[in-house]
Amino acid sequence: MFENVHILDEGTKLLVALIIGAIIGAEREYKSKAAGFRTVILITVGSTIFTIVSNVIGTDGRVASNIVTGIGFLGAGSIFREGTIIKGITTATTIWISAAIGMAVGVGEYAFAFMSLFVVMLVLLSFNWIQRLIDKTNKIETYKITLSNKKSDNKDVLKDFIKSHHLIVKTIKQSKNIDHHTFIFSVQGSAINHSKLVESLFETDYILSFEI
Repeated sequence: MFENVHILDEGTKLLVALIIGAIIGAEREYKSKAAGFRTVILITVGSTIFTIVSNVIGTDGRVASNIVTGIGFLGAGSIFREGTIIKGITTATTIWISAAIGMAVGVGEYAFAFMSLFVVMLVLLSFNWIQRLIDKTNKIETYKITLSNKKSDNKDVLKDFIKSHHLIVKTIKQSKNIDHHTFIFSVQGSAINHSKLVESLFETDYILSFEI
């Protein structure tokens, strides 16, 4: 079945997949992401191998479609919750698109694969400044604030205190015991106003503790 496989051609595909995976993986490794250098290389090369095999055995794209399904499960494993924040979505999508580029290499579309690589690296590297600009003007943080349980209107007082810093506040969760009240807020606004709020929280006596 594999008699017609041209070793040089298929070897070139594996080498190209390795190079592309290494470039994407290096960026992920530099940022200490879950799917790093070797992982992304193996994903890209693996997708290329599956695509080559699919073409050889003539499965009408069934193997290729299963690659998408399998990569979906792999990407889902890199997504996790940290408190109220979901992390790893960019890494999961990087895994997904690395597999797609590997498939393009597997069918010999080198120009398209490198063009796709350029777009991916443009998004991962060059668009950081847009993300930073968005965070400066509209940043969402989760605050966990504990204060003395002496007033019945603690929640309203605290929300008004946060709003006074020109921030939008939404209650996520609250709890109470004999000594104190604990609130978890989603707070939205500019990075400067968040910084001012943090300074005020440090200086306010009735706030026992807080974390972001």
